Amino acid sequence: MITIGRLVSFHGVRGEVRVLSDSDFTAERFQPGNKVLINNKEFTIENYRTHKNFHLLTFEGITNINEVEDLKNADLLQDAESVELELAEGEFHFSDIIGLAVETDEGEALGTVTDIFQTGANDVWAVGDGKKEYMIPYIEDVVRTVDIGNGKIIITPIEGLLE
Repeated sequence: MITIGRLVSFHGVRGEVRVLSDSDFTAERFQPGNKVLINNKEFTIENYRTHKNFHLLTFEGITNINEVEDLKNADLLQDAESVELELAEGEFHFSDIIGLAVETDEGEALGTVTDIFQTGANDVWAVGDGKKEYMIPYIEDVVRTVDIGNGKIIITPIEGLLE
């Protein structure tokens, strides 16, 4: 199961929910008929649309806000394999990157990827070892190798990146 978004509020009184997406494949993941898990309860998406930077979902069998009020601020999870996605070269699922060890091309261990931020221009990976945290831009000049099989990312730090 992977986190694909967070239910942040509601739209109207008929059970439509507002979701902030954590996926680059929102349209594919939120297709009607797809299933999501929220607070250990499975829901089937009935309708999907966007409105003012939010993703609005309705679920089969849900007809009013009272049936979903307790889900506010909950994560939406989905089976990673349930939706077929085509990744281009150099694209990865967040769940594949979070937890990978990061080191410089000179062998200095920096920690592991703990979070990913989408900035618009490029993603930024939060990398920490419990003592220090670095913000690593996912750009070609910095990230040299992503080896998911061996659980390692190699970077070439640009000036000031590790200060």
